[in-house]
Amino acid sequence: MLPDELTDPGRDVPPLEHAVRAEEDLLTARHAVRSSAVAAGFSIVDQTKIVTAASELVRNAYIHGGGGTMTITVLRDDRGRIGLRLRVRDDGPGIADVDRAMTDGFSTGAGLGHGLGGTRRLVDEFTIDSAPGRGTTITITRWKP
Repeated sequence: MLPDELTDPGRDVPPLEHAVRAEEDLLTARHAVRSSAVAAGFSIVDQTKIVTAASELVRNAYIHGGGGTMTITVLRDDRGRIGLRLRVRDDGPGIADVDRAMTDGFSTGAGLGHGLGGTRRLVDEFTIDSAPGRGTTITITRWKP
């Protein structure tokens, strides 16, 4: 059963904001996303997908962006679907070539280079706003089937 705030379309669930400033904030952010996904009634598979996507984004904000914020918003569309939207923002150096960064195999670190492209494949909606010198904001949404 879903919480009242999710089943009553007249009730808004306020967005939750989490700072990503220290390594321990990465775990806190993942737990917050998992809790929101459970409360929204997501299956274990869909919980894992949104938590994995969140983990990649907050890790990137921490490592590459020097920290930032993650906002979790529970959505309900006009058809009654429930979704989770995550917005991860940092004030880091930005991404010089977004298209290249989205390409599998591209990495600025020691990783395999599947981060942003893999994140995009885990969610239903993905937008990225970044430019050198103005940070990065990535917004993802996963809808409950």
